[in-house]
Amino acid sequence: MLQKNRAGDRPLTVLHLVQPVDGGVARVVVDLVGSQVGKGVRALVACPPEGPLARQAAAAGAEVLRWPAGRAPGPGLVSEVLTAAGLIRRSAPDVLHAHSAKAGLAGRLAARGRVPTVFQPHAWSFDALEGRSAALARRWERYGARWSTAILCVSEAERRVGEAAGIVARWSVVRNGVDLGRFGADGGTGGRAAARSRVPRLAGLAPAAPLVVCVGRVCRQKGQDVLMRAWPEVTRSFPGARLALVGDGPDAAGLRGSAPPGVLFVGAVTDTRPWLQAADVVVLPSRWEGMALAPLEAMACGTPVVVTDVNGARESLPPGSEPHCLVPSQEPPALAAALTALVADRALREDLGRRARDHARAAHDVRTATAAVLDLYQEVLGSPRPATRECTQ
Repeated sequence: MLQKNRAGDRPLTVLHLVQPVDGGVARVVVDLVGSQVGKGVRALVACPPEGPLARQAAAAGAEVLRWPAGRAPGPGLVSEVLTAAGLIRRSAPDVLHAHSAKAGLAGRLAARGRVPTVFQPHAWSFDALEGRSAALARRWERYGARWSTAILCVSEAERRVGEAAGIVARWSVVRNGVDLGRFGADGGTGGRAAARSRVPRLAGLAPAAPLVVCVGRVCRQKGQDVLMRAWPEVTRSFPGARLALVGDGPDAAGLRGSAPPGVLFVGAVTDTRPWLQAADVVVLPSRWEGMALAPLEAMACGTPVVVTDVNGARESLPPGSEPHCLVPSQEPPALAAALTALVADRALREDLGRRARDHARAAHDVRTATAAVLDLYQEVLGSPRPATRECTQ
């Protein structure tokens, strides 16, 4: 159905203000604008020109606007806010959708409630900080909520953390979804062994060698350093096992210099599916999240996952799989034990993989998620009353 603005005289216009421009945030934005353009929405994406988002958003049908902005607040914040204000004034959106902490800061300061504003944290900034910095971030989020028509969380856990921090808002929960047409497809005949044969970097890996894959930006949040400390325990039981780190980031060089044997640094790739399909287990040892996308994509591929017990993790897993798939954050021995147990038990991996695929299909279809966000826009345009809304998919 063609989406109209409140007056009904033109297509609904949504301005997505975005920083960062890679990783899960970028994928969520591209999925949203692709769906919105297909439903007659005029979708604009304002973001820094560096990184893949600008190109991918344009390919999805969005109008891309240049918004130079760093990932973290700094001396350029005033200029970033003024530039965002100019983009809002010129594009005249019906809804401003600010993604992640930096865009949420600049966008809400720029709009100050003059435009219906949806803020989507994609994980709270104060979870990434400590001490005084974390306290300041919480204080800002409590203050900035007055300029959020709604705060959109990707997990119920993320919403609860926001409430516990004293943020008073109209809450909405729409759990992350994945493109089942891409990640739920078979990927070819022959199963995991055939998937490995389609990855040139795995040409020298013995067919029976265990392969664990970690997909994500190589940074403190994703916890690859914790995984490095856990990995020697896995190879003690399985000397031929290999760990592939798929992604790049600020911590890659340091980890590469101190990595234990059996670790393959793949770097950034344009398509993670071959790696997810080739893996025996996909692991993401995050320190904090809202709801990570990489494990959902792995589950859609039928690959079992091991994740840390951070926001969104329990909600993303198939019911009953937690004893095998969920471990405490920043505990290398627990992580090593879970990985070793799955590598050792093929029948368990196959059972968890089937359950993961079924769960992803039932609970994490991106079409459900994008439709729920569009419904939220209509709600914030139509009613100013505070409310809590949840989409469980």
